[in-house]
This record gives sequence, structure tokens and C-alpha cells, in this order.
Amino acid sequence: MARLLLVLVIIVVAFTIYALVDSLMLERSRIRGLPRWAWVLIVLLLPPIGGVLWFLIGRGAKRGAAPRPRVLGPDDDPDFLGTMRAPTRSPVDDERLRELEQQLSDMDDEQDNGRKER
Repeated sequence: MARLLLVLVIIVVAFTIYALVDSLMLERSRIRGLPRWAWVLIVLLLPPIGGVLWFLIGRGAKRGAAPRPRVLGPDDDPDFLGTMRAPTRSPVDDERLRELEQQLSDMDDEQDNGRKER
């Protein structure tokens, strides 16, 4: 139990030191809510809670940071789609396709005639 308590104390002290140094080194424009001296006092007087409050409330986001660009899949990318060409068929392929369609149509007619005769 004593070892666990010692490890917890070391973790709290390290976290408090990290929060303290971060609050002292951060540029003024990124500090929110309270002035710097108030955050330093909060971090020092409320060791684990002060550091958590600093990181959740006091530490502002970097200003002027550009948002990350959205990654597009190839089917949503107009540049990629512009490079694609529609497949072209030869006249021989067109003629073969017409023949197959005609054969299927003849087979359908034969089946329909067989049903009507019954």
C-alpha cells in the first residue's frame, strides 16, 4: 500500500510540475479565463485539480492554426475523375452485343409463345 501511495505522489508531483511549467511558458495570447499569475496559483494550491483545470480551461488552442485538409476519396476528387476516360467500344463489340440481345429477345418470345399455347 505504501508503494502505491508513493507512486501516486510521484505522479501528482510530476503532473503539477508539468502543468506549472506549461502555464509559465505558454504565450499570453493562448491563456484563457484568468491571468497567468492566477493560473499559477491555482496549479500550485490545488495540485492535481489545478493542473486538470489548467489543461481543460486555461490553455487555449493555438490561434491561426489552419484546419487540416479533408482527405477525399478518388471518387470524390474532381482532379482524379477528370483523368478517367469512358471505355470505348469497337464497332465489332457493338455488333456482337446487338446479336446477343436479339438472341435473348428471340428466346423470350419462344418461352412466351410456349406459355400461351398451354
